[in-house]
Amino acid sequence: MTTTAPRHSFPFAKIFFSIALAFAMRCLAADEISLFDGKTLDGWKEVDFAGKGKIAIKTNGVLEIGAGDELTGLVYTKKPVRQNYELTLEGRRTMGSDFFCGLTFPVATNSCTLILGGWGGSLTGISSFDGLDASENQFSSSVEYEMNRWYKIRIRVTPEKIDAWLDDKQIIKAPIEEHRLGMRGGDIEMCVPLGVATWQTRGELRNIKLRKLDEPK
Repeated sequence: MTTTAPRHSFPFAKIFFSIALAFAMRCLAADEISLFDGKTLDGWKEVDFAGKGKIAIKTNGVLEIGAGDELTGLVYTKKPVRQNYELTLEGRRTMGSDFFCGLTFPVATNSCTLILGGWGGSLTGISSFDGLDASENQFSSSVEYEMNRWYKIRIRVTPEKIDAWLDDKQIIKAPIEEHRLGMRGGDIEMCVPLGVATWQTRGELRNIKLRKLDEPK
């Protein structure tokens, strides 16, 4: 009579996988920088826009940018990463009908602005490419933003291109080498190199983080 050896699980393989996963997560966390602590404006300064609205820190780490006569916003005061990075945050519109997130971000020696919900509430794009703002260049689109709904926002900047996602949908895929990048002229330039603003709209932001990417070899 023959017997079959019982099958055994491989606990060492599971342990090794768990250790490897934990190490990978730790490496990712080590490259991630929190830009907003959810409690103070450390590292940020209110921009002195004429007729600006009120800026407040609410419970649960939410940054509220109030509706002003025109622009209301903040600029980052620490030295930013300018290339090979991902910038992530969550944002929503809680009042108004224009952009609730005008996110100015550095691209090498320049800066430009990701507009979410501008020009009447739905315009989505980047200002500026080749001297054309988000309402004029070929990288714009229309998104119907729901009031009070949180959206996940992600921007990736590499030497070759700018990518941006809203939730899991890619909304920007713009090559850099073929275009002239810059800011839209006007007060929004006060948010350079890294800042965020709203236009006659109250918006809320949270979980603002930056992750450095490996430089291409």
